[in-house]
Amino acid sequence: MASERITLTVPGPHGDREVGLSSPRRVLWPDPGITKRDLAEYMIAVSGAFLNANGHRPVSLERFPDGIDGERFYSKNPPKGAPDFVEAVTVTYNSGRRHPQLVLTEPAATVWAVQMNTVVFHPWASLAADTDRPVELRIDLDPHGATDFDDAAAVAPELRAVLRDAGLEPWVKTSGSRGIHVFCPIEPTHEFLDVRHAVIAVGRELERRLPDRVTTAWWKEERGDRVFVDFNQANRDRTMAGAYSPRALPGAPVSTPVTWEELEVGVDPASFTLRSIPERIARVGDPWADLASRPGRIDTLLEWWARDLDAGLGELPFPPDFPKMPGEPPRVQPSRAKKDR
Repeated sequence: MASERITLTVPGPHGDREVGLSSPRRVLWPDPGITKRDLAEYMIAVSGAFLNANGHRPVSLERFPDGIDGERFYSKNPPKGAPDFVEAVTVTYNSGRRHPQLVLTEPAATVWAVQMNTVVFHPWASLAADTDRPVELRIDLDPHGATDFDDAAAVAPELRAVLRDAGLEPWVKTSGSRGIHVFCPIEPTHEFLDVRHAVIAVGRELERRLPDRVTTAWWKEERGDRVFVDFNQANRDRTMAGAYSPRALPGAPVSTPVTWEELEVGVDPASFTLRSIPERIARVGDPWADLASRPGRIDTLLEWWARDLDAGLGELPFPPDFPKMPGEPPRVQPSRAKKDR
């Protein structure tokens, strides 16, 4: 028997488009019973805010053909037969290889991504117009050990102060899991490696101010019960779940922009779900609507990076799939290195 298929009418900048959706009743999140059709309708409802944050840039799609409890895989390049409103741009990966990467520019493209069983959207920090130079400095506050979301939320205001000391304006969102993402709009004047160094400089300064609560230690055995500043998320082709992207976790949580005032009062990240976010946007608007309007520069942070180099603080480890980078320390966990010696 042929699978059930429906057609959704999706408004957009070029008028309505008809987008087919197969298996619309397939359950993606079992406990709340959220279906593929529910996800498609969510993407239509939040398309303005979603594309404002994630559109017109390379994006990787995290796809789940059998729901969030099944197999997952990533798509980066447009598959054969993709409609002409799904765009692409050629990007350079860390290996030096160049390949087309998906770009979403209108609501119909996000619904097409749902048809391809996408649950999580992972946008680059750069735009399709210049994929080599980020327009955002991104910081991932990742709770480790016994720490949790509340610990990350308690650290975030001091991170805000550090970034403002460097002349940047930070914006905050929940990760959709246990962490917090802080983004600063920046002028596209530097390549990814420079932006990574700027993030390391931020992390080290935050660690100096809150040594018992924050760490930049790459190796988990050295982090303890502290919030980790994940500097490697600033690398080329390293991405976080985008603003308003669902997460493949129980309850269908969504990575949600919030105001600093909301974070100070206290937010429950589990309350931001695929079912609650359309009403939230209708009620309070999009806290990130103006994020890109006043980009800053990372010059001060690069001065901090150079200062720390002069003080003997060098490069930090890269992810294991990266080529060996100049100045990088050995990629071996400290306990293993000690044992080998």
